[in-house]
Amino acid sequence: MNILVTGANGQLGQAFKKVGFPALDEVFYTDVEELDITDLQAIEKFVQANEIDTIINCAAYTAVDRAEEEPEAAMRINRDAVANLAEVAAQEACLLLHVSTDYVFDGNAAEPYTEKSRVNPQGVYGKTKLAGEQAVKTSGCLAIIVRTAWLYSEFGHNFVKTIRKAAREKGELKVVADQVGTPTYAADLARAIVRILDSADVADHTGIYHYSNEGICSWYDFAAEIVRQSGIDCKIDPVTTDQYPVKAKRPAYSVLDKTKIQKTFDVEVPAWQEALSRCLQGMEA
Repeated sequence: MNILVTGANGQLGQAFKKVGFPALDEVFYTDVEELDITDLQAIEKFVQANEIDTIINCAAYTAVDRAEEEPEAAMRINRDAVANLAEVAAQEACLLLHVSTDYVFDGNAAEPYTEKSRVNPQGVYGKTKLAGEQAVKTSGCLAIIVRTAWLYSEFGHNFVKTIRKAAREKGELKVVADQVGTPTYAADLARAIVRILDSADVADHTGIYHYSNEGICSWYDFAAEIVRQSGIDCKIDPVTTDQYPVKAKRPAYSVLDKTKIQKTFDVEVPAWQEALSRCLQGMEA
């Protein structure tokens, strides 16, 4: 395959570079400097010139709180740019694999969200990501949408790096304990996507899939495990969401059901604690 990866400088894009694709695939890693996906003609030109047959869209506006103040900017990346990619994918008969988020749900569930659960985003970020999903569907292109949650990696800014830095600088941290979900190691998500694309019958299984690591924890639990596995001497105190006000509402419950992706593509879903361990080893290397 000739594969285009957009948003290649982000966490997932860099995870793809680390994980790699099958040897016969030619992969074009692009970020905004190489390809502006808000420019429809630029996408058409790139896809045609490089005979792209698979597009993996890792590009996204992910600043959840800032999105509340910059809804137009979030919509431009999370909906309009996705619509461009989908339009070109339909026109050029490409497969589009688009990455979405747990924020399309309202976080009021009591059991893991399936791909058929009702969407009801509460903030600008979630609403723009849902609009992106809808743009993919209405385009008619061959598409797989993978929703994920609580993404972290060795790269960029994320919760794991923030907690490790703060824990080393302070003897005590307060972390929200009443928001529950599952962390996702970007390298594991990248491997799952590579496996999906490597399936001989991938075109027969288009649609929406969920992927995060296995297990359930709160942000407090996650922080405590980060500190424990890192060997840092820091006390982690649980607090409520009300005690930690932010601009955008966070889902209280955002656990994703991975049954469909496991059954359809035989994707491995490691436990979040073990995935964290592998990420931390990568950070130390």
